[in-house]
Amino acid sequence: MTRTKLIIYTDGGARGNPGPAAIGAVLKSGGEIVAEISEYIGETTNNQAEYRAVIAAIEKAKQFGAEDLEFFLDSELVVKQLNREYKVRDKDLAPLFMKIYNTSMGFKKISFKHVRREFNAEADALVNKALDRK
Repeated sequence: MTRTKLIIYTDGGARGNPGPAAIGAVLKSGGEIVAEISEYIGETTNNQAEYRAVIAAIEKAKQFGAEDLEFFLDSELVVKQLNREYKVRDKDLAPLFMKIYNTSMGFKKISFKHVRREFNAEADALVNKALDRK
């Protein structure tokens, strides 16, 4: 089913930095959850996990034929990097940034907004669920 606009909450986290890591994402259309991602991704850093959550959500959004993506993340650093307010200086984040930049070209509109952690509880719970399963 085609959903032209998706509201997406993403989170990534590592227990230890680096450490065992996971990603979580909640994709919503018209207030209803249309997809969730909860996946263990191995050993990595918090920031790499945050980026990988966005990448996984973009790939999932493509399956819905979405044209407009509105992302909410609780990582202010990643939001500012994705909005090009901060440069990506970390050599391990640069290829992830480029992947997001390149895959976002297929959408009419894509935005990244920062939210406080308490407003990102659903995605955070999916991260912890994946880590607890592992």
